[in-house]
Amino acid sequence: MLDWRAVEAEEDRLRAAAAGLPDQERAAFHREARRRLKDPDTYAVLNWFFIVGLHHFYLGRHGRGLLDVGLVAAGIGLMVEGHVLAGLGPILAVLILELGALFRSQVIVQDWNNRIQRQLLRAYGADPDASAADPGHNR
Repeated sequence: MLDWRAVEAEEDRLRAAAAGLPDQERAAFHREARRRLKDPDTYAVLNWFFIVGLHHFYLGRHGRGLLDVGLVAAGIGLMVEGHVLAGLGPILAVLILELGALFRSQVIVQDWNNRIQRQLLRAYGADPDASAADPGHNR
């Protein structure tokens, strides 16, 4: 399970690494980050209103999204065939598993965004794992 404090600390370290980039690279980093970073509220809304896994697709986790869609479809199929209790099983399993994601959407999306920022920092020549205590280390 993600630790909110660790995710926040990593975000701070990544921001410090981005601040250490030369001006042109820093501007390019921020442009690309704005384009690629995800919004926790959008993730939560997709989870809340469309429990069938659309929030996973939003983060590019297609396998997990397809698993949720498949389980819900299987449950509905079983219910249509007259196996109501058997059909409720996979649907309730998805609902229970995704309820946790709904309440932890902020930390889940921030962790995702940290991963994106780490990738971008590497692409722009910074060391995202460098200590925030040495912001000049990335130049």
